[in-house]
Amino acid sequence: MPDRVYNVLFLCTGNSARSILAEAMLAKDGQGRFRSFSAGSQPKPEVNPMALQVLRESDYPTTGLRSKSWDEFSGADAPIMDFVFTVCDNAAGEACPFWPGQPVTAHWGIEDPAAVEGSEIERKTAFVTAQRYLRNRISAFLALPVSSLDDVTLTARVREIGHQAGATSPRSEVA
Repeated sequence: MPDRVYNVLFLCTGNSARSILAEAMLAKDGQGRFRSFSAGSQPKPEVNPMALQVLRESDYPTTGLRSKSWDEFSGADAPIMDFVFTVCDNAAGEACPFWPGQPVTAHWGIEDPAAVEGSEIERKTAFVTAQRYLRNRISAFLALPVSSLDDVTLTARVREIGHQAGATSPRSEVA
């Protein structure tokens, strides 16, 4: 009998770049084991076009990706999250909604590629770098024997993943 499918929510303030990248990558790479979602506390009107371009160029599907509020995931009809990861320092410092089911939480902060100014190649390089750091974290997460770890060990392991190369300044973990 296969293990159950785990729900994972990636949070960022604007939900237009980092959390979208993570949602798309886990949706493909964790298929069958994980369902991925993303949201923001103050979602942008649309997904950053460079995020979509970088995903498509790396063979990640972009259909259905949209910037959305974390309120969509805090209501009674929302899926119960097993994991909630913040990928930006602002979201990690905000008061998050109550997540039913007591999900495992961690901060996987990386620099915001959407904040990079300069030429198109400089901006694209920032997105490719963010994608690489997120892919490394997601790969480490996918390698965890999630169903066989106790809650304390699992929490420690996913929080360690957030300290990999590219991590932004240390912040307190998501509550």
